[in-house]
Amino acid sequence: MCYSVGTKERRTLTTPYYIVNFMSKKAKSKKPEYDFDIPERVDILAFLREAGRPLKRKQFAEAFVIRDPEIRQALGRRLRAMERDGQLIRNRRGSYGLIEKMDLIKGRVIGHPDGYGFVVPDEGGKDLYLSGKEMRTILNGDRVLVRQVSADKQGKREGALVEILERANSQLVGRYHEEDGIAYIVPDNKRISQDLLVPPKNKNQAKHGQYVVAQIVHQPEKHRQPIGEVLSIIGDGLDASMAVDIAIRSYELPFEWSEDVEQEIKDFTEEVDSENISDRKDCRDIPFVTIDGEDARDFDDAVFCEKEGNGWRLLVAIADVSHYVEKQNALDNEARLRGTSVYFPERVIPMLPEILSNGLCSLKPEVDRYSLICELNIDAKGEVKRSSFFKGIIKSAARLTYSEMAAIVVDKDNDVRNKRESLVKHLDDLYQLYLLLHEERKQQGLIDFSSMESRFEFNDKGYIEAIHPVMRNEAHRLIEEMMLVANVAAGEFLEKNEIPTMYRIHETPKLEKLENVRSLLSQLGLSLGGGDEPTSKDYAKLMEVIKKREDAQMLETVLLRSMPLASYSMSNEGHFGLGFPIYAHFTSPIRRYPDLMVHRGIVHIIEGNTSAKFSYSQQQVLELAEHCSMTERRAEEASRDAVQRLKCAFMEDKVGETFSGMVSSVTSFGLFVVLDDIYIEGLIHISNLPVDYYHFDEITHTLRGERGGKVFRLGQKLNVIVARVDLEERKIDFELKENE
Repeated sequence: MCYSVGTKERRTLTTPYYIVNFMSKKAKSKKPEYDFDIPERVDILAFLREAGRPLKRKQFAEAFVIRDPEIRQALGRRLRAMERDGQLIRNRRGSYGLIEKMDLIKGRVIGHPDGYGFVVPDEGGKDLYLSGKEMRTILNGDRVLVRQVSADKQGKREGALVEILERANSQLVGRYHEEDGIAYIVPDNKRISQDLLVPPKNKNQAKHGQYVVAQIVHQPEKHRQPIGEVLSIIGDGLDASMAVDIAIRSYELPFEWSEDVEQEIKDFTEEVDSENISDRKDCRDIPFVTIDGEDARDFDDAVFCEKEGNGWRLLVAIADVSHYVEKQNALDNEARLRGTSVYFPERVIPMLPEILSNGLCSLKPEVDRYSLICELNIDAKGEVKRSSFFKGIIKSAARLTYSEMAAIVVDKDNDVRNKRESLVKHLDDLYQLYLLLHEERKQQGLIDFSSMESRFEFNDKGYIEAIHPVMRNEAHRLIEEMMLVANVAAGEFLEKNEIPTMYRIHETPKLEKLENVRSLLSQLGLSLGGGDEPTSKDYAKLMEVIKKREDAQMLETVLLRSMPLASYSMSNEGHFGLGFPIYAHFTSPIRRYPDLMVHRGIVHIIEGNTSAKFSYSQQQVLELAEHCSMTERRAEEASRDAVQRLKCAFMEDKVGETFSGMVSSVTSFGLFVVLDDIYIEGLIHISNLPVDYYHFDEITHTLRGERGGKVFRLGQKLNVIVARVDLEERKIDFELKENE
């Protein structure tokens, strides 16, 4: 006979006294993963806390009155799963204990090309240094448990490996080498410093110098390097056409659709069912417009605005992806795995198949599309007085580009306005609302960093022909402003209805970073207000002063680097950079999984359900937030990797040429310089500076010559000569032009 945790029958004289206190909480646990009852994870953890000591599987089985051998095996599998997930640790005696009681730290490994590494703790706090010896059995990205073994006066911590929780690398991309009968692969990812040994039977016709994809058949161990098998050959040498393929495989980006996904989408067409819309508001007579770049193909959002008394009525319609992608079907599983679409030059790895991303969900002009609509009533001061959400069906009246929108509402170009005559009034209203909202945000503390962007022009062979700077106009800012106000409304709606969701958070800069920034500012006669916890208003006030200075770009760079990266979190911690106390991603469900999650939460409430019945537990949302933060970083790194290869290929025939640029970073080993207009960065090594002993000042971001007194600083303009381009290392070396 099997008993579940919490039944009265379990409270027998054989039940240990410390289990009684939490057995009744079973009803609140999530749905069991097995056809029969075994203790839930939450109950196991509570049991261990009550016990106050590590316990063996046998002791768990006795305490929970589990006698059936099959159920005991299932209990063992659950305990091992909790060990893999970092909830428990198994000691040398085979007993399971609480990590929280053992002063252990769970986190993800970041490797360094020189062999050492760091652990970034899951719970925040300073990273822990791992020596080369500790890194021998682990690779970049692995999740581990470590014990802190020392800390210096500056708070820098060193760790020792205790347990490997999860391996991050099953495959890798690298260059195949054969030397003296020994074959190995040098990983393309420089954060993996260990070469992959390849036995003769595993080479699969690979030749020396080729780029290959390899399977790791044996992970590294204390006395053995990792061993691999060549799965496929990418190509010989390294040309620009291979850049994206290498990045995709180096970062293990999912890029092929499974048979299950193909089966689910085979009956999709580009037409929606316009008859069966009883649960939707018909908004097809409202002249929504999409505003995007010239080369955009997937249209997530459409907007409509009109004056309403002294205020405005704004409608933001977002593609209703949740209608087609149901939780835990093959499409959803694949979208969750990808986390985000990944954008490369001239290629996209989409989160959703093209029939959805560019077809059925894309808000194309003059076709019916299901949407989730945010309606906002905004007063004359730019404050949102009311907001609501509803399911609708729309028919976009026009697809506008940023340049066309700017011509209509900013330049007042009569020819363009006459072409869009039926829309002009609403577009003018939209522009006036934008000016109001933007000004209000400036008053509240808009941190307006200037951004450097570029666009590649390719030739027929896939090489960069030219690089052009991208100029942002008011239409870019207009649509961003409308998306921001809708995202804030989504976050507020979900928080009000107590739906577990993923918030977009951006934390206040760390104290150590602030101290360094203030030290630099004080030397320049500047100051940043706010004490230990400055607000976005404090940064905005400083930015207004900085913009009038010649060293504005340098100071903006310093301020930007003082801030942490934005991420996803189950807890609402506000968005520092935007100055919002609450913020969620709602406007791009075609290309971001967090937005799809937000849509599901909103739809759950507007369909009349309660928060208690929402199908995601807090633990699931917590794990999804961590996963989506990871996939976002992975996508950015993969895209940056491919772009850097393409930039190196572009500069390869320009060795010896002179360019002007600006110092973008100062280090102890030299200066990084970003070239004007094309935004390609290279290094002037300290050995290529005028002969002297140079001293690096981390606070002032300078290199100062001891004898000659020459000072190089962040933001300084320099003329440089391209000295060397290394495609394989993705590095460009500059030399300082004489007489600089």
